[in-house]
Amino acid sequence: MRITTHILFAGLSCFFVSLDLVAGEPDQTKVSSPFTWQEKSIEYARIMSRVKWTPVADGMPKRGGHFTAGKEYSGVPYSSVKHVGRYIGFDIFLKTFLAAVENPESVLYTENLYGKVSNAECYYGKVCSSYTSYALQCGIWYVSKIHGPQFRDGVTIVEPQTAQAASPGDVIYTPPKKKNGGSHVELVTEVVRNEAGKVTHVRVEESRPQTTSNTLRSSKAFNAHLAARNRELYRITDLDAWRGGNKAESFLFPNYEEDSATPKINRVLLLDRGDWVPYFKGQAVKFNVMDRDKQGVVALVIKRGDEVVEEIANPGKGVVERSFDICGDYTAHCVLQDGSLSQACEFAVCELDFKLPAPEVSRGTPLELELTSDNMNAIIVYFKNSSDGADEHNVFITEEDRKAGKVTIPASIMQNANKMQVWLIGENRYGRLKQRQLINVVD
Repeated sequence: MRITTHILFAGLSCFFVSLDLVAGEPDQTKVSSPFTWQEKSIEYARIMSRVKWTPVADGMPKRGGHFTAGKEYSGVPYSSVKHVGRYIGFDIFLKTFLAAVENPESVLYTENLYGKVSNAECYYGKVCSSYTSYALQCGIWYVSKIHGPQFRDGVTIVEPQTAQAASPGDVIYTPPKKKNGGSHVELVTEVVRNEAGKVTHVRVEESRPQTTSNTLRSSKAFNAHLAARNRELYRITDLDAWRGGNKAESFLFPNYEEDSATPKINRVLLLDRGDWVPYFKGQAVKFNVMDRDKQGVVALVIKRGDEVVEEIANPGKGVVERSFDICGDYTAHCVLQDGSLSQACEFAVCELDFKLPAPEVSRGTPLELELTSDNMNAIIVYFKNSSDGADEHNVFITEEDRKAGKVTIPASIMQNANKMQVWLIGENRYGRLKQRQLINVVD
């Protein structure tokens, strides 16, 4: 029997690109295409779920152990990095992760967030909500608990809750087993129908330990999957209403064009955080001179813009550590024995910080944050109630706020919390950095 596959799969390389400047972000461009947002969401999801990578060393942590050196994996690793590590696609390029994979001295192998950050292991990773939010073209993730119509406009519960009603781009929500427990979201990426139009299979993709997974279920198995754990099938009917002001096209990240391209990874020199990545001012930058093709390295050259900061003669193989107190965009390359130059690593040195008026704020009063940044734009203040996973808020920082050096937070954001996590998120062309403080809310 002939079957037809309803799969929204449109090659990113075929997108029509218009270079329209986004207001307030002179270097940002918008991508327009003839494809629907559902088609694009599935392509974007598959950037992360279909990527292949192979660890070059042991020690890269995963849930319950480590990834195996020399073994190929599909899909980015699962890790709830929070404010400590970096989310692939939101905080760093996919190519930054792939470069770190190729460096046995990178944070992927030398850092383990297990025991330091809840639900985290690997320094770079994704979780279910950052996976779906990336696919759904958000500028910052929405936690899984607030994907649905109880919290967002432009989304509805699908009726009936069966495979026959499923559509590519739908979201599956799994509620927590107990109050304040963990929840989960998945994305429907393919619906297969027979020649009579009846759904026979549904494909679901998701971020879960150990890497992003891809499951094609029969309609019966899909229905059983929905019935288990009281899962709900959601359909976003108006993407802009669902996202609100949280639109990827308003920011430099996610950068789907860069993430979908095949990067050229440096074989001579890599950074401890990969390549194409920002660092904090004063933070150690570890250059690993690898010379994987044995060309011979006679010098390591570090530059800020066009200015040579340092030239290190005969560094040998191994790690050279430096820190930089002047913000700017940097490069590092090696001079090879034949006089040629290696590919350059690119990184930024940045300052990003904020000051609270006091460690406590009175409930029902607005809050003013003082902002400090250099070589990076402060873009979002993210608030998370420490005792309620569904109570999170984003305040998007305007150009006027940045010029004033401060942002005012509405009193309503801290109305229900006793303690809030306050994250300042900044970005430049190489990625994002995050700073976190805690604030008590008192009556």
